Amino acid sequence: MSRPAGGEGLILAGRFRTDIEGLRGLALVLILFGHAGVSALPGAFVAVDVFFVISGFLITGLLVDEMRRTGTISVTAFYVRRAKRLLPAASVVVVASLLLTYLYLPPIRWAETARDALASAVYAMNWRLVDQSTDYLRAEEAPSILQHFWSLAVEEQFYLFWPLLLLAAVTFAVRRRPDAATPGPGWTGWHIPSGRHRRPLLGDPTSARLLVAIALVGVPSLAWSVHLSHADPARAYLVTTTRMWELALGGALAILAGQLSRLPRPAAVALGWAGVSAVALAAILIRPETAVYPGHVALLPTLGAAAIIAAGPGAGRYGPAWLLEWRPMRAVGVVSYSWYLWHWPLLVVAQARWGPLSTTAGLMMIVVSAIPAVLTHLLVENPVRYAQFSKARTLRMGLVATGFTVAAGLGLQLAVRPPPPSVPPTANQAQPPGAAPVDGAPGGGLPAAPVDRYPSITPDPLHARDDLPDVYRDDCITQAQESHLRSCVYGDGDSPVEVALVGDSHAAHWVPALQVIAAQRGWRLVTYIKTTCSFLATPTSVAGRTDPSCTQWNRTLRSALTGERRPRMVIVSSVTQVPMVAGSTPPPGPATTDAQTTALTQTWSELTRAGLPLVVIRDTPAFQRDMAECVSANRERLTACAQPRQRALAVGLPQERAAAALPDVDLIDVNPAICPTEQCPAVIDGLLVYRDAHHLTATYARHLAPRLHDLLRRHASPHLP
Repeated sequence: MSRPAGGEGLILAGRFRTDIEGLRGLALVLILFGHAGVSALPGAFVAVDVFFVISGFLITGLLVDEMRRTGTISVTAFYVRRAKRLLPAASVVVVASLLLTYLYLPPIRWAETARDALASAVYAMNWRLVDQSTDYLRAEEAPSILQHFWSLAVEEQFYLFWPLLLLAAVTFAVRRRPDAATPGPGWTGWHIPSGRHRRPLLGDPTSARLLVAIALVGVPSLAWSVHLSHADPARAYLVTTTRMWELALGGALAILAGQLSRLPRPAAVALGWAGVSAVALAAILIRPETAVYPGHVALLPTLGAAAIIAAGPGAGRYGPAWLLEWRPMRAVGVVSYSWYLWHWPLLVVAQARWGPLSTTAGLMMIVVSAIPAVLTHLLVENPVRYAQFSKARTLRMGLVATGFTVAAGLGLQLAVRPPPPSVPPTANQAQPPGAAPVDGAPGGGLPAAPVDRYPSITPDPLHARDDLPDVYRDDCITQAQESHLRSCVYGDGDSPVEVALVGDSHAAHWVPALQVIAAQRGWRLVTYIKTTCSFLATPTSVAGRTDPSCTQWNRTLRSALTGERRPRMVIVSSVTQVPMVAGSTPPPGPATTDAQTTALTQTWSELTRAGLPLVVIRDTPAFQRDMAECVSANRERLTACAQPRQRALAVGLPQERAAAALPDVDLIDVNPAICPTEQCPAVIDGLLVYRDAHHLTATYARHLAPRLHDLLRRHASPHLP
C-alpha cells in the first residue's frame, strides 16, 4: 500500500512546480490501477517510493527556504503546518471507515479495525502492520480498511526528527565559520547566506553539511533496507528505517535544486524521460511475489522519480512536463491525498459485500471513490489548510481531531460485545462440556447436512481467532524466519512411549485432540512445528522463492528423528507446499501434483527406511473464504457459508498418492467428521469448525479426539501400547 506525499506546497524558490503536481497524479493513477487489479501493472505499489521522494523534496525544500530567509527553522510552525495539511482529511476518513465497518463489514473485524483506528490516529499503523505481518495466524485475514495509513505513519515518524536534523546541521556549519557571531540575548538563529550573495552550492558550507547530514541518514537506511529485505521481507516493506533513504533522497534533490536547474537542456530532457521510463518499467516488471522489496530493487522507481524532479526546470516543455502538466493529470494530483485516503476503504467494503472484485468492478469503485475525495478536498482539506489560525488554535484543533478519532475507535470496540468465551476443556476431556460427539461414538454415523442456525455457537465466531492450540501460548512454534527446532512435551513427560508430531500449522491444529489421547494412553507427545513450512526433504517455493530456513529446519528435524533417541511413532500433518524441481517451480496443474507426490514419497520413505513407524493425517479442507468471518456475518443463515467438498479436499490428493506408493506409511482420514456432506458446513452440532479458511478451532479439534483415537488404534496398535 502507498500514500501520496503530504507536501505543504509546490512553490519552491518562487517557482510553482506544476510538473510535480502532475507527478503526484501519475503516481496516484498507478496506485489506483494496481489496487483495482489491472494485471498489466503488478508493480504499481512502487508508487509509494515515488511519493516518498516527492515528499522529501518538497518538505526539505520548504525547510531550507525558511532557513535561508530567516536563519532558522520554527519547529513548532512546521508541525502546525503538518497538522493543518494532514489531520482534517485523515480524521474524516478514519471516522468514516469506522462507520463503514460497523454498517457493512463482518462483526469479527470490528475489534481489530478499532485498534487500527487508534494506531492510525497516533501515526503508528505501520508498526501495527509489522506485528501482524510477522504473525502467521493473522497472515490470511482480510486486509484492514485502514491498512493504507501505514505510509502516512512512515512519513510523520520521519518528519518528527527531520527539521531538527537540518537545523542541527546548519548550526554546526555556521559555528565552524571563523566570522560566526556569538549568540547573544536577542539571537534568533545563525545567519545563512542567501539571495545573490549565495556562494556556489557545493562551496557553501551550510549546503555541504546539509548534504552530509542527509547522507548520514540515507546511506545507512539504504544499507539496512537491502539487508532486511532479504532477511525479513514482510517487515522490511513496512518499517520506517527501510524507507528513510527515499525521503532523504528527495531532501538531497532540494539541496541541489539550484545546481540541477542549470543542467543543459539536452541532458535534462534525456534525464527526465529516463526517469519516466524507470518508473514505468518498475510498475510493469516488478512483481510482489518475486521482488525483495524495498531493498536495492526500490532504486529503480526512486531514482526514476528523482530524475523526473531534477530534470523538470532544465528540460522545460521538451521533458516529461508535457505529460505531467496535462490538465487531467494535474487535476488528479490536486486531489491525490483525499482520493488516496478514500479509495481503499471503499474497495475493502465492496470486496466484503460482493466477494473478490473483477478489474472492471474495481475500477468502477475507484471512480466512485472520487466523489467523497473531491468533497473532502473542497470542504475539509483546503478550508483548514489555508485558514489563518494561530498556532495555539491549530494545535488545539489537531488534538480535538485526534481525540475524536480515538473516541470513535473506542466506541467501535465497545460495540463488539460477544458472549463470554466458553471455558476451554482440559486435556483430560475428550470433548467440550455439554457437546455430544460428532458421530455419537467413534466410528459411528456422520452428522447431518448444513443447517441455517443453532441456538448457540461454540466458540463464538468473535472469539474464533483466539481459539488456539496450546502450542501457540507455550511458544512451541518455530517462526517463519527461524530454522532451529522448537518443541514442547504434552501428556506424560516421563513416559518411555514417545510420539512425535511434526509439520506446520496443520499439525498444530491437531494438538488439542492429541493432548487428550496422550493423557488417556500415557504417551509422551513431543511437537516439532514450523509455520509455513511443509515437512519435506525437497526445498519448497514460498511466494515464488525458496525458503532456506524451511530447508534447514527440515534437515535438522529429520536428523533428530532418525538419531539415537527415536520416537516410537511419528505423526505427520502438513500442507503440501510446491517443491522446487531443478531449481524452479513447476507449472500449476498435474506437474505440481506430481512434484508434490514425488517429494512426499521421498521424505516419508527416508523415515520408514530408518525404521520409524509413520502415520500421516490427511490434510483438512481448505476454502477460498474465511469461514469464521462468514459465520460472524451469517448467524441466521449458516448455509451461506457452506463450501463444496470436492474442491476443499483436493489439497490432500498428493498425500493419498504418496501413501498408496508406500506400504509402510499409514494414511488416516478424519475429514468425514469435518466435511461429511457434499457441502462442508462451517458449524456442526453448534460447534464452530474453523477459525479461518483452513485451520480447525481448538474446540472442534478437541471434539474429534475420539474419532482420531479410534483411527490411531487401528493403524498404530502394532507400535504403541
